[in-house]
Amino acid sequence: MEWINYHHLLYFWTVAKTGSIVKASEELRLAQPTISGQIKRFEEVLGEKLFARKGRQLALTEIGRVAFRYAEEIFSLGREMQDVLKGRPVSRQPRIVVGVADAFPGLIAYLLLAPTIERLEPVTLVCREDKPERLLAELALHNLDVVLTDAPMDPLVKVRAFSHLLGECSVTFFAESKLAKLYRRGFPQSLDGAPLLMPTEDSTIRRSLDEWFNSREIKPRVVGEFDGIILLKIFGQSGMGIFPAPSVISDEIQQRYKVRPVGTLEEVRVRFYAISIEKKLKHPALIAISEEARQRIFGNGR
Repeated sequence: MEWINYHHLLYFWTVAKTGSIVKASEELRLAQPTISGQIKRFEEVLGEKLFARKGRQLALTEIGRVAFRYAEEIFSLGREMQDVLKGRPVSRQPRIVVGVADAFPGLIAYLLLAPTIERLEPVTLVCREDKPERLLAELALHNLDVVLTDAPMDPLVKVRAFSHLLGECSVTFFAESKLAKLYRRGFPQSLDGAPLLMPTEDSTIRRSLDEWFNSREIKPRVVGEFDGIILLKIFGQSGMGIFPAPSVISDEIQQRYKVRPVGTLEEVRVRFYAISIEKKLKHPALIAISEEARQRIFGNGR
């Protein structure tokens, strides 16, 4: 039987947590070469690279991220064991660990998760944002309970998981008040040549909109493309351009970003999914998320 060297695990965990060998050596009070050598030995034992160098910084590899999550659990249990043995009170709440795909609107994630957590209290919510493919890999390793995404499972992805449709809605365009008023008249033809802020081409909503524009021979002027949805809305708030978002969060977007609607494309539909390893939802939190989506968020099919 192979055993993990927990000194190696501690050195790895500390470097991952602090972001550098220099800071880890200060925290552990060990020489930098000692830590470097022990981590290299740990990688040799595991047969995997845990870190990749990016400039002067160390970044976790995909395997490194998995190892770090296990290390977090291991050292958390160790601290809990010490508290129990010393008679200190221990409060261990159940957790739900949710992966949120980077293209999934944060406001919809909030509307889904906040009432769920309140309903199931006490429970600790852990949210992890990343690319869908990385989140699905974590789901397969049982490091996540569910993944929220804007696309169903790709049949080419070799992960045994199931897509649960949460709901769908149309797409509304928003802009700063003066810009919205200017392009509202004649919508959607008014978008021809209009300054648009768009998600990047790997997002589902962007592909759907590009297809719709091509079918109508409308050619907007894309002045910005964004991986991050929040940053896109901030630029939109500043008046740089018009941006699309799911109609189901129209009220929240107007209130939060002080923008106004330009118009809604009912023909373009965006869908949202919860992906889990359960074919039929059994986890209480996942059932609650599904019910929240159907009854309160997407119930009117906006």
